[in-house]
Amino acid sequence: MTMVALIIGMLICVGLALVVVALVAVPARRDGRDLLTPKGEEVVSALKDRQQAARQRLERGEPDEADSSASVS
Repeated sequence: MTMVALIIGMLICVGLALVVVALVAVPARRDGRDLLTPKGEEVVSALKDRQQAARQRLERGEPDEADSSASVS
């Protein structure tokens, strides 16, 4: 019973967080404002670049960086 109450409490917290994001982020995006700082935009851009590079390596059948470092050690 305690575990059920904990899970329900966590779901309520997640729901409230989604409501806050919807009330803050959605209007900001509609107004054309950025949600992230310039540094945050750089991080997201770098992650997208890494993801694209990983996809290209996968399509060519090259080993992953993590796989190659694991085989060396």
